Amino acid sequence: MSLPKGLAEEVSKNLVMVARLIDEEPEQAYAYSRIALRLASRVAAVREAAGFAAYATQKYSEALAEFRAAKRMTGSVELWPVMADCERGLGRPERALAMAGEPEVQKLDKAGQVEMRLVAAGARRDQGQLEAAIVTLQSPELASNSVQPWTARLRYAYADALLAAGREDEAREWFAKTLEADKDGATDASDRLAELDGVEFVDASMDLSDLAEDENEGDDDQDDEDAAEIAAAERAADVTEYYDEDDEEYEPLEQSEADTDVDAEGDKA
Repeated sequence: MSLPKGLAEEVSKNLVMVARLIDEEPEQAYAYSRIALRLASRVAAVREAAGFAAYATQKYSEALAEFRAAKRMTGSVELWPVMADCERGLGRPERALAMAGEPEVQKLDKAGQVEMRLVAAGARRDQGQLEAAIVTLQSPELASNSVQPWTARLRYAYADALLAAGREDEAREWFAKTLEADKDGATDASDRLAELDGVEFVDASMDLSDLAEDENEGDDDQDDEDAAEIAAAERAADVTEYYDEDDEEYEPLEQSEADTDVDAEGDKA
């Protein structure tokens, strides 16, 4: 709203493309975010979008700078967890843990606090502190039977930490609980659970493609046989074809060598 109408429309188009591409084509999303940033660097939403696009392409230093700029402009702390995760991406897990203890965390909503817990647990794992990561994830949100948008990711992180610590039976239990909460298939909990149970999946698409190739080869062989039969029939028809020698438009077929020999023997007789 702070931009002239024409400029606002141009910026919004680029932000829409960032949103559309960030999951599947993050590099393209990043390119669109840079255009928006050149056009309107003083708009907080643009800085935030640029930060997420940089984050998606693992440009953590750049992402952190954009998130900090957006935070200064809005005064909001909602980006605090992703800023801490940028610190992890930069190889500074100790800074991420320090941020987890800052007063800003208390200002986050429930989803933000769960996200901060996930980041802190990841930082513990970065430092090789598996048991500490497990304890960090233990919370009322983890124990709750209520399924929230963050439930599957929280349970998955807990199961993965348990497995990394060698607690396989508990990990299997929590991967199963993750699967119960993951209605959209946001995690690969089903694959992890199957792996723990020793189940191997066969790539059905490969089998079907092989079958299709075999069928195509069979069709090609049949086509070759059909073509040979048609050609033989046409040759037979050419030999026995009746024609009228008085028809000026008709040119009789040339005789084959075999026919010439037969005619020659007849003349000798």
